[in-house]
Amino acid sequence: MARNKYRFNSEDSHHLQPTSADIILRQQLEYSISRYFYEACDRSIQNLLSDCRWYVTTHASALTLVIECPDQVTNWRVLQKIVPMGTLLNAIISSAKIRVYPPESQGIPFEMRVDELSVYRDWAG
Repeated sequence: MARNKYRFNSEDSHHLQPTSADIILRQQLEYSISRYFYEACDRSIQNLLSDCRWYVTTHASALTLVIECPDQVTNWRVLQKIVPMGTLLNAIISSAKIRVYPPESQGIPFEMRVDELSVYRDWAG
């Protein structure tokens, strides 16, 4: 039986631009995950999120829940709820991250991978 030899064609290695369908599917995925996450949150986290600009993105290397806080008090309250939010997100996708942005020019963003939750549970407890 003859063996087929496959060659690597350098033209195959170019990164393809996403098609309109790819973009729409990614947006639908992000929307669905956002909705699923929000509905899994308790009322206190939902209320806290409503005070912020938040969204889920898949543009980075991992799915990321981005929370932009309008003021320092809200930023602190969000950081206090990072473990329960991470636990909910981890149930959806274990390679996800949470990035919390303080108000503009009032600090640097805090980022946590949901697979690091045990460290934060120990720290918070």
